[in-house]
Amino acid sequence: MAELLAVDIHTHILPKDIPDFGRRFGYGGFIHLDHHKPGCARMMKDDRFFREVEANVWDPAVRMQECDSHRVHVQVLSTVPVMFSYWARPRDTLNLAMFLNDHIAQVVQQFPKRFVGLGTLPMQDPGLAVKELERCRQIGLAGVEIGTHVEGHNLDEPHLFSIFQACEELDMAVFVHPWDMLGKDRTEKYWSPWLVAMPMETTLAITGMIFSGLFEKLPKLRVAFAHGGGSFPGTFGRIQHGFDVRPDLCAVDNPVPPRDHLGKFWVDSLVHDPVMLQYVVDLVGPERVALGTDYPFPLGELEPGKLIRSMPWDEARKEMLLGGAALQWLAMDRHSFL
Repeated sequence: MAELLAVDIHTHILPKDIPDFGRRFGYGGFIHLDHHKPGCARMMKDDRFFREVEANVWDPAVRMQECDSHRVHVQVLSTVPVMFSYWARPRDTLNLAMFLNDHIAQVVQQFPKRFVGLGTLPMQDPGLAVKELERCRQIGLAGVEIGTHVEGHNLDEPHLFSIFQACEELDMAVFVHPWDMLGKDRTEKYWSPWLVAMPMETTLAITGMIFSGLFEKLPKLRVAFAHGGGSFPGTFGRIQHGFDVRPDLCAVDNPVPPRDHLGKFWVDSLVHDPVMLQYVVDLVGPERVALGTDYPFPLGELEPGKLIRSMPWDEARKEMLLGGAALQWLAMDRHSFL
């Protein structure tokens, strides 16, 4: 039996060498790498430790070796969300985004059958964001990764609409990843920002897009959400019920009920539990659930594709989740990688 094509839509990459953007721009808050020993580096925000990373974050050869061992054929590359830098001056964020986007494009150009690239944008300035989106397409990227909010502005804010409109017009996929989570004053312990607030961030992004009517206004826009859609699947019944009983509060911008949006967006498979994965697939459909692992970070799926392959499904359904749904989201053909 031939190996099923596996396309991982949720993987993060950084350049090995990141300039001192704080010195370049004249203020702090930017990330750089401290390569303190071979194959290991500290992600530093100015002089504050953020995260320890290894060579698989920046070295394509290491990534491909690990992909081969995990039976993953293609990775969709996006930056680490802390690099979004929406808080910075817009042109400085643009400068940083161009550096990151050029790096991802170079990796994709070097290994076009193993990697697909997503760019990052200066979302705080829609005009600059659209221009960089256009450039991303020109340098061969297939879409963009964006945060669940832009410095406190939710994704349904009218001033951000032009970015999504441009994504639809340019046929660029959108991957929404939580960052800079809500509730910081109450989530300091127990890794709660990552375990609790991240899923909440994604749910807020999904409901904002639904309630604002974004998917009706831009029916060809292809959006995928990280971490299985966050807590949205688990709270969907409540969201739908709230829409039904209080349309005066929920249907103020869009009369189309949440249930009618199921199947209009993608989620990745990163839910860590077979019962939950089955529920998510039943909720949005197998053609809207794509393999996603958060490679190479520890909160991701440590053996990419293992959960999907372990499910009691026929080959056709596994083929869809491992690669088919991802290809539909990317608007790409499997023959591009054979």
